[in-house]
Amino acid sequence: MAAFAATVRPHLDDLDARGLKRPDFVIVDGAPGLEAALTALWGAELPIQRCTVHKHRNLLGHAPKAMHDELTEDYRDMIYAETAAEVETRRRAFLRKWRLKCRAVADSLEEAGKRLFAFTRLDPSQWRSARTTNAIERLNEEFRRRIKTQTVLPCGATVPMLLWALLASGQIQMRKVDGWETLSQPLEPMPLHLAA
Repeated sequence: MAAFAATVRPHLDDLDARGLKRPDFVIVDGAPGLEAALTALWGAELPIQRCTVHKHRNLLGHAPKAMHDELTEDYRDMIYAETAAEVETRRRAFLRKWRLKCRAVADSLEEAGKRLFAFTRLDPSQWRSARTTNAIERLNEEFRRRIKTQTVLPCGATVPMLLWALLASGQIQMRKVDGWETLSQPLEPMPLHLAA
């Protein structure tokens, strides 16, 4: 983790030096080194959302295959609850149940802590897009696929130009990002009670 944080930190410092402002909300795939570098630069209060899709895959890796369907159903029931209070209630129930069925699953969920549920601080219209890094990963995957034959782009300005050209031409199509109407609203401080 420390080695990865040390690798990432110079890139973040460079972005900061070039004027990148502290983000209001960050979505990561769970790399502890990246989280450490982000909090070292912008403080522990930076709202960081762990990708719920990556955490689901991680939980499945801790459970016997025979339990995967049940685990998936319980996890989705918790993650896709309609209110922050329902998410918290279902999180507690999930932990109680899975501590008995498969302790490693419960431990893994607890490891993610409140960062798995940071999306509940946003307006509910943004939850769908804020729970996961999938939209970002899809964009990166599509972009890489189209430039893989080139070893070098002419200059740094080519990258955004190519990206926007691919988006404008429809060669890269992304699903609509929900919640854009409420992005200007400040985040609500909602501490998540972690004792189940």
